[in-house]
Amino acid sequence: MTAEFDAVIVGSGPNGLAAAIILARAGLRVAVLEEQPTLGGGARTADLNLGFGTKHDICSAVHPMAVASPFFAEFDLAARGVDLLEPDVQYAQPLDHGPAAVAYRSIQRTAHELGDDGQAWLNLLGPLARRPDGVIAAALSDKRSITPAMLKNIVGAGAFGISVLEQGTRLWGARFTGDAAPALLTGVAAHAISPLPSLAGAGTALMLGSLAHSHGWPIPRGGSQSIIDAMVADLIAHGGVVVPNTPVRTQHDLPPARAYLFDTTPRAALTILGQRIPEKLQRALQKFRYGNAAAKVDFVISDPVPWRDPRMRGAGTIHVGGTRADMVAAERLVAKGVFSQEPATLVSDPTVVDETRIVSGKRPLWAYAHVPAGSQEDPTEVVTRQIERFAPGFRDTIVASQAVPAHRMSEHNANYIDGDIASGAATLWQMFARPTLAADPYSLGVPGAYLCSASTPPGPGVHGLSGMYAAERVLKNVFGVKRRPSLAPDHRGTITGA
Repeated sequence: MTAEFDAVIVGSGPNGLAAAIILARAGLRVAVLEEQPTLGGGARTADLNLGFGTKHDICSAVHPMAVASPFFAEFDLAARGVDLLEPDVQYAQPLDHGPAAVAYRSIQRTAHELGDDGQAWLNLLGPLARRPDGVIAAALSDKRSITPAMLKNIVGAGAFGISVLEQGTRLWGARFTGDAAPALLTGVAAHAISPLPSLAGAGTALMLGSLAHSHGWPIPRGGSQSIIDAMVADLIAHGGVVVPNTPVRTQHDLPPARAYLFDTTPRAALTILGQRIPEKLQRALQKFRYGNAAAKVDFVISDPVPWRDPRMRGAGTIHVGGTRADMVAAERLVAKGVFSQEPATLVSDPTVVDETRIVSGKRPLWAYAHVPAGSQEDPTEVVTRQIERFAPGFRDTIVASQAVPAHRMSEHNANYIDGDIASGAATLWQMFARPTLAADPYSLGVPGAYLCSASTPPGPGVHGLSGMYAAERVLKNVFGVKRRPSLAPDHRGTITGA
């Protein structure tokens, strides 16, 4: 590639593509370089060659943040032909003794089925679900700015902050009396892959838990790739260039441009830019901590998962791990570097809402277990046992499976160092110092060079906001453009046939 561009983005995950779309819509010449043969980073969908033609999501599969994100709200996925399907049960937590804990879109129905803890659930999540804009403004900010959205929704943002302080400390069990409600909330908190309770886990649980009651946890028809395809279509329609199979290892692999945005880890940016990054920032980026890991298993099954509690057969997302105490114990083992035999396990079943994913009666089922960073253990058996624990007969439905141990996760996405799918540990410090405590967390200290990955605020998730925040800075600081362009669909940004 010898053509000169205004901006080059390294990495085609949702954040990299969000940045590229904004810059291209501003009239700049934009190129996206992607190491993999397919685009999308952690939001890809592919045939894993398991012999049945089923399509499997490479990492992200369920998208509450995509419907809540200010970037995607303006981008309007529905208008671009992306069909976000909402399951009857947003998420669920099976228990060994008694019925499962189940979260519906209706917080009243959820509370009713939680029995004695139903009112406590309403008291905790009700104020957040009623004021989701405040939660979104606080949780999905750049962690540096007091935005108009925060000021406008200060009551919701404040309620979110107070609730995080409660649920992120030893006070987290004070309002509950049974097992179901705390287990249901802990399953969501465990997305942070950190010892619990923690402020990062509480922020995750309260944001995603409240979004289940306000925006839902939808699954895209056909898989997560449909989101990426819509983004790529808009980028190309506005003059952007996308180049797969193009690894960037050093600055010599970069074509000439005025700005570079890296949808990579800080470690990769340090390797690529080398000594061009100021020494003080180099030291700070080298201290950025990566977290523990996910190890993934993709199953092909012949029948729906035979969950013991029949309500769970309508759940798109299932957190498998038992009670709050069970999950706390499992996460502590992972933090100590021990491969748990009963790990916190996340299961996603797209076929509960998307029959197009069923091929000749065969169904894809996505699962991952929390394991120590860099683990080489094959997770297939422990994940199978965990599901079988709550779905007797599950093993008999398996017709094929494929595992990706933690140490191999980076083969599918270079940002997943040692299996860290969050691209950085979820700690109190790194909630704000992500990747450093600098006033501009996106700047790499080199004129025109910015980081725009999940290693920057607001962190992991398919929301595009790290890319949007970085692109806004590039427009202002490099190109003198003070207002970013509209993201609304136009005749150029709509997929043909949508």
